Amino acid sequence: MKDVAAEAGVSVMTVSRVVNGDAGVAPPTAARVEAAVRKLGYQRDDVARQLRRTDQLSQTIGLMVDNVADPFMAAVASAAEDVARQRGSMVLIGSSRADVRREQEVIETFTARRVDGLILIPAAGSHRFLRSAQAQGTKIVCVDRAAPGLDADAVVVDNFGAVKEAVHHLIAHGHRRIAYVGDKPEIWTFGERHRGYRAALEAEGIDADPAIVRHGLRSGPEAAQAVTEILSSPEPPTAVLAGNEVLAFGVLAVLPPDIAFLSFDDFALAAQLTPPVTVIAQDPVALATSAAHLLFARIHGDTSPPRTVVMPTELIPRGSGEIPGPHAPYGR
Repeated sequence: MKDVAAEAGVSVMTVSRVVNGDAGVAPPTAARVEAAVRKLGYQRDDVARQLRRTDQLSQTIGLMVDNVADPFMAAVASAAEDVARQRGSMVLIGSSRADVRREQEVIETFTARRVDGLILIPAAGSHRFLRSAQAQGTKIVCVDRAAPGLDADAVVVDNFGAVKEAVHHLIAHGHRRIAYVGDKPEIWTFGERHRGYRAALEAEGIDADPAIVRHGLRSGPEAAQAVTEILSSPEPPTAVLAGNEVLAFGVLAVLPPDIAFLSFDDFALAAQLTPPVTVIAQDPVALATSAAHLLFARIHGDTSPPRTVVMPTELIPRGSGEIPGPHAPYGR
């Protein structure tokens, strides 16, 4: 606005009166201001104007997910929006696609629009860049994943413990060659799941074989190709663990009927397939609802220290994870 005032040869207050449509500015002066506005491409910040005039919140929050097409992420978005609507707020949604630079650009757009807070499913990598937004008053709550480098609330599940339990379940049914397929271990959830996988094998005295582990998988077709390669190895696995439901679809497309299978995340058709799919179930709606309520508590004055809320998971045995392996005590 100062540049417009200098260009038009008037005060900043006069520019403000013209762009806000206030009366009392002489027509020739208003014309000079409008010409300067057009020349300089000045745009009025309606959000800032609203905040200055009413001293209120923007009634908007930002939601950053990995991929809006992912069923888990879609459920998170829907639940967060439901809570926001109950609180009289709108939700702006963006996706990182696991790209930290894209994530940062979208979040900067959110903060430029003066969102009251952010619900964040973090991409891999440090999130120290968000400290400046926090310092300016933007409240941040992470959901599903913690954000390295950021001191913020988080609502997560025990990924490490859940996968450790799942691998012990497969071992109890006679499997020692257990393959694992997941996304990048730099992503917090997948790092924790892979740690749980390795810890369970180690606890049973089983060496983790990198030949039957694949990381960095982002789609069903990628998972299908990875499992096809693993099953063609000289010592193929007798069981496969998928790191999420997106990868599970790809695994199921190529998995022989005698190979045991277990998926992290439940999905709509899991109980209807043959055999029905054994899963580690988590509740994305409960995760997002808890995160949204926590965010609005922060927005409205909760200054207690950041905390991590751990939501439950459930191992649901349906059949695919109970296919006996070669070391089953009751035979295969």
